[in-house]
Amino acid sequence: MNKVGVMVCGHGSRDDNAVREFAAVADGIRSRLPQYPVASGFLEFATPVIRDGLDQLRTGGTKLCIAVPGMLFAAGHAKNDIPSVLNTYQAQYPGMQIRYGRELGIDTRMMQAAGARIRTALQASDSPVPVSETLLVVVGRGASDPDANSNVAKVMRMLWEGLGFGWGETCYSGVTFPLVKPGLRHAAKLGFKRILVFPYFLFTGVLVRRIYEHTDAVAEEHPDIRFEKVPYLNAHPLVLDTFAARVEEALAGENNNMNCALCKYREQVLGFEAEVGLAQESHHHHVEGIGTGAGHHPPHHGHDHEHHHDHDHGHHHPYPHADHPLGPRTLTDD
Repeated sequence: MNKVGVMVCGHGSRDDNAVREFAAVADGIRSRLPQYPVASGFLEFATPVIRDGLDQLRTGGTKLCIAVPGMLFAAGHAKNDIPSVLNTYQAQYPGMQIRYGRELGIDTRMMQAAGARIRTALQASDSPVPVSETLLVVVGRGASDPDANSNVAKVMRMLWEGLGFGWGETCYSGVTFPLVKPGLRHAAKLGFKRILVFPYFLFTGVLVRRIYEHTDAVAEEHPDIRFEKVPYLNAHPLVLDTFAARVEEALAGENNNMNCALCKYREQVLGFEAEVGLAQESHHHHVEGIGTGAGHHPPHHGHDHEHHHDHDHGHHHPYPHADHPLGPRTLTDD
């Protein structure tokens, strides 16, 4: 039987804490799958890069590599960038078969992990406002893929109903709309005395910090409303269980395909019709492995490239609503 190895493919960040948290997730996956060697790597900014992890597995004797995207939903990174890196590596080293698993996605374990984070915030609160009179705002990362963005809205709806909130709203940290401030300002008009803000993110980083900062800014505008912050997912045990399940799915050849019915690269999705059939390629070579910290920066592109790549280098198809009044620029410091 071919020796099996696991490759966890992350996005990458210049934030050292985010890199450490990703490493902790890889360790958690390793502890759940002790029968397999587990390596990890990033698309950009941080090291090791994905090919380094693949090298580690290959030189260690892996013949069948199960690669899983370390991401919540399948947008451009999971659908195009990571597969491009894997396909390139596979062509160079045909002796190691690479099988690609699916993203974490909508999963009961993920909903339970999210619910646990929200319950933690509720238990820590001394607010007299009951949950049934509290508004939940779920903040997604945001992508130029409406299928991925719609999943954030589905997460919000499942948490809203599952926990009994009085209302629920969704906003995003970038690329799509509404952004956090307009989303929270809208939520503040609905008459609730308490608003919980939950970044549906795996790891910390600039965006999570800015979500909390923008929450504080809107809270100052509405002193009569109590705004409370929910911790992001991080290495919750049920998140790690979901990662392990994705590996086992791919090994078994079961349910390891991403949703293609609403994939803008394959179907005529409303507003994104021009992107059908675009080449599968990675757009991260210019920032691959540049490292974390203030001393490591890519060439300047006019704004913060690390988050969502909402600019146009000539190889990104322009987002159809780039001039939307409620977004969709990535969160920035004011």
